[in-house]
Amino acid sequence: VQLQASGGGLVQAGGSLRLSCKASGRTFSSYDMGWFRQAPGKAREFVAGITWNGGSTYYADSVKGRFTISRDNAKNTVYLQMNSLKPDDTAVYYCASRRSAFYDYEYWGQGTQVTVSS
Repeated sequence: VQLQASGGGLVQAGGSLRLSCKASGRTFSSYDMGWFRQAPGKAREFVAGITWNGGSTYYADSVKGRFTISRDNAKNTVYLQMNSLKPDDTAVYYCASRRSAFYDYEYWGQGTQVTVSS
């Protein structure tokens, strides 16, 4: 599985962005997907996840109520809608995939930069 993230950019605090992650390969619809982020000088952290069929979603406390993860298996794409952005959301955002909750995330995209100005 190859993953290509896009949609990052510069936005003012309070604004919105939608990230996309397009996957290659025929197994996308059977994989759980996740979004992670890494800010300068900080460890990578989990942001949001979604099961293979979209039936369950889960979020880090820091983004709950502001971010929404979704997927379109017909388009091999997972999305991260980010609203009410804060300067603390500034980071490189990565998408990743795994076979199920019993596995680690094993495939990673290249990352897309999100910068939120105050």
